[in-house]
Amino acid sequence: MSVVTKSIVNADAEARYLSPGELDQIRSFVTSGERRLRIAQVLTDSRERIVKQAGDQLFQKRPDVVSPGGNAYGEEMTATCLRDLDYYLRLITYGVVSGDVTPIEEIGIVGVREMYKSLGTPIDAVAEGVRAMKNAALSLMSGEDAAEAGSYFDYVIGAMS
Repeated sequence: MSVVTKSIVNADAEARYLSPGELDQIRSFVTSGERRLRIAQVLTDSRERIVKQAGDQLFQKRPDVVSPGGNAYGEEMTATCLRDLDYYLRLITYGVVSGDVTPIEEIGIVGVREMYKSLGTPIDAVAEGVRAMKNAALSLMSGEDAAEAGSYFDYVIGAMS
């Protein structure tokens, strides 16, 4: 939920106008919109490169996942692993655009540990893949943009740890 929606919901629940502090938060959110959209555009435009680079790094660091018996063994399972990384990158763009982790949490993090456990997927390997995506993505951005985007990658990594 964006800061705008949160502020309105909270004010309405108390039957009051938005406070000066809430208006300042909304102003900050609006003025940072161009930066957030720029970051989301970089991630979107570079998604194939980011996911491929992250997959290569993950498979070098964790050869067990692509070895016989590993969760990404074989072309089909490797493609599934890369699809999952792409999914998390997409969720991160939702967070960046909204300026909030709520879309990431509600769409993709709730129940993720249980799902991967039931599939026998090493969640630490998934987190490592997201970490590799973070490194690849942030190398494409300026310092301020990288700092903003990095926090959303960190949120996903933390949820898997």
